[in-house]
Amino acid sequence: MDHPLQTAKAWSRSRRRARPQDGDARTRILDAAEELFAGGGYEATPTARIAELAGVPKGLVFHYFPRKIDVLVSLVDERTVVTEEEVEALPGDAAGTLSRLARGLPLRASPAMRRILFREADTHLSVRERLGRLNSEIIRRARFALELALPGGRGDAARVEAAAATFAAVLLYQESICLLTGHHIDPDAVAELIANALH
Repeated sequence: MDHPLQTAKAWSRSRRRARPQDGDARTRILDAAEELFAGGGYEATPTARIAELAGVPKGLVFHYFPRKIDVLVSLVDERTVVTEEEVEALPGDAAGTLSRLARGLPLRASPAMRRILFREADTHLSVRERLGRLNSEIIRRARFALELALPGGRGDAARVEAAAATFAAVLLYQESICLLTGHHIDPDAVAELIANALH
């Protein structure tokens, strides 16, 4: 029977052989880093492993990214987008409005990039800034939607702001915890709780 370490090395070699060598080397480096950072984390991933998985010399990684942190910054900048879109509100239906918002988290990123964002935010400023922008955008949308949906318009501005911030916090927590554990929070139930608190 093969030793587990030998089996892992053989699998790694077969992955390298299977990875296409055509295409842009920089893209392959980022692809490899995305896979490795999502799997084991930024700190646990040596640059040599990124080069190996990308099928490029280690020196080429440093040609494109002088420091390892530059790989992470480029991934976050290029492969996560916080979208700014119009908010659709259902007049008189705050719960329905929030439910709609919950189904359209304004983050465009692969599942791997989402794992990286939530895992690395505590220790890397560029990641934290992107999550901060996402949080601000969710709050902005929720506040605006609630102002449109609530009977009589704006209502109590402080309560609407607190409701919007709570909604954003739950959505971001849900996104993070679901990626880590698979536990899912029902967005309709959250929307209903927040809407009921505003009545």
